[in-house]
Amino acid sequence: MEEQLSNNPEERDLLYEENQEVNVGENSTWVERIMSAFPAFESRNYRLYFSGQLISLIGTWLQIVAEGWLVLQLTNSPLLIGLVTALATLPSLLFSLFGGVIVDRFPKKKILLFTQYASMVLALLYGFLTVFHFITIYEIMTLAFLLGIVNALDIPARQAFVVDLVGKEALGSAIALNSGVFNAARVVGPSVAGILIALVGSGGAFLLNGFSYIAAIIVLYLMHVQSKPSTLHGNPLRAIKDGVSYAFAHPVIRMLLIFTGVVSIFGWSYSTIMPYIAKQTFGMNAEGLGYLYAASGLGALVGTFLISAFAKKVSETVFIIGGSLLFCVSLVLFTLTHVVIIAYVLLFFAGIGLLSQFATINTTIQHLVEDKMRGRVMALYSLMFLGLAPLGNFEIGYLSEHFGTGIAIQVGLFFVFVFTLFVFFSRNRTRAKQEAYTQANS
Repeated sequence: MEEQLSNNPEERDLLYEENQEVNVGENSTWVERIMSAFPAFESRNYRLYFSGQLISLIGTWLQIVAEGWLVLQLTNSPLLIGLVTALATLPSLLFSLFGGVIVDRFPKKKILLFTQYASMVLALLYGFLTVFHFITIYEIMTLAFLLGIVNALDIPARQAFVVDLVGKEALGSAIALNSGVFNAARVVGPSVAGILIALVGSGGAFLLNGFSYIAAIIVLYLMHVQSKPSTLHGNPLRAIKDGVSYAFAHPVIRMLLIFTGVVSIFGWSYSTIMPYIAKQTFGMNAEGLGYLYAASGLGALVGTFLISAFAKKVSETVFIIGGSLLFCVSLVLFTLTHVVIIAYVLLFFAGIGLLSQFATINTTIQHLVEDKMRGRVMALYSLMFLGLAPLGNFEIGYLSEHFGTGIAIQVGLFFVFVFTLFVFFSRNRTRAKQEAYTQANS
């Protein structure tokens, strides 16, 4: 392995390698300061990628909000809202590992062009069906599942593509910025979605999402990227087995993947029932729902800047463990309030916590994984992050239907909190296993 762990505890983070501080010169211009804080922007390819993704992801959040509101209008059932979201993420559980094999074997740029075209066609179809009032809950479920199949290939390709754009040196910056652009879109998209739904309905929001993919397609054509797919084309099932064995033999990657799965099932699933919470708890319409999403998105955006600014100075464990605890505390308090302003503030802090945790986990895994395994390991990360989400979506929908949304969220957060403490108190054992693994594979 390229990454060596220091044997000196004072030089090590609790679980992961601690970065050294890099100071920005006092006489630097503001442009130089930005480049120093966000070195990924030094890459022309990444600047193109960033701009295209910002436009496309705003459209994606238009669709997320519009879909949740449309299901609520058709069914008024938190269980069915959870079921639709589960169907959208189920393909990640079923197919993401096969997607990882494809990513390791073919140029990532071509894969992403295919997924963007496919997503655009599905979004436009969604829009036309809704505008002309042909949409039912069954069509929504079908389209959600089909889009999930596309995402099962798109997400591992996107995760692995970052290294091709910026290299390993600026990888942490690029991943933080990717999270930032996602959450900047989460601030703008839901806010705009609420207004658009009131003006042109959910169908109009779906159509705008479809057109937003044009920006991502154009910038992909403008990029000049040298991808080096694997020349080994053996049995796909054997390739999947090798990837899973590699990931779970690595002590730190194994722990981080399991942690991601726990938070995905029991923590992130709260967002599934936000349409129901907005309507039933706060008496909001679609515009109000957009503001709730935007509050957590704004917190995550702030978290992006915190990670980019302090990643060289603050250990990864602080961001992962501290972020998880902040997320748990903020959401528990959110379930106890009926005051909208307080709810916004608590969702803001929950967004900071969740982003700090996931962005740091992603960066750490990408730094540790070998290039030849990157597609499969990031597919496994996608499986843990999205593929296990249907379990959480169904669980929180069922508990909300029978015991209320507050209890449903609190039950999930209890499991996240307990596992967070387990990771923290087992850090020395994980470090010892990592040192033994590094020596055995050096």
